[in-house]
Amino acid sequence: MNRLRLWLLAVGGAGLAALLVAACLDLPDFGGRWHPYGDRAVHASLARHTANTISSINFDQRAYDTLGEMSILFAAVLGCVVLLRQARDEHRARPQSAEVARPVRRYALLVLPIALVVGLYVVAHGQLSPGGGFQGGVVAATALHLLYLGADYGALERVRPLAVYETADALAVCAYLVLGLAGVLAGTAFLANTLLPYGTFNTLSSGGTVPLLNAAIGMEVASAVVVLLAHFLDQAVEIEEEPGR
Repeated sequence: MNRLRLWLLAVGGAGLAALLVAACLDLPDFGGRWHPYGDRAVHASLARHTANTISSINFDQRAYDTLGEMSILFAAVLGCVVLLRQARDEHRARPQSAEVARPVRRYALLVLPIALVVGLYVVAHGQLSPGGGFQGGVVAATALHLLYLGADYGALERVRPLAVYETADALAVCAYLVLGLAGVLAGTAFLANTLLPYGTFNTLSSGGTVPLLNAAIGMEVASAVVVLLAHFLDQAVEIEEEPGR
């Protein structure tokens, strides 16, 4: 049985390697000035008034692939929530307040609002400048956890009601799907960027549905990271095994 598995792995790996080599042989010359995919992506981005070509690719030209990436994150968080849920032989113990060095406290509480604003800024300007929902969502979620470093776990819990973030995570995924289905109902295609006017180039209202999809991703990523870290921190700080079990 093990030998059969090894043979299947070898055949599959050889086939994948052959496909990768064939694809590499057909790529444009390295360092050349002309690239068929790059030129088309930039042209499509400019045609739809999206200044950031990367966001145009993620939320317009291959928005369906981005839906898959978002679904992977959603499923991963859901799996961690199920695996890390409180078991019958565990109980919650309120964590004790820890002494935090003054420089750490000052730095964390000073940087927290700055990091939060930067994260929201990166999300809001995703169609205009480098960044977007994925990057800005992680920054915003990380900023929230500076409260854990600068104060204590109780302070973090007070601004992190899990039910709210779990609901926001689900609503963000639904918003992405609804925007995609709206294109179908309008008679075009799923996630087609045809619902809204493209607006004025290089402004917040430009890009059609790109800003909306980008905002949905930002909300989903931020909420997912908060929920994920919450369950890991609960395991490390609050949840303990019952004595004698």
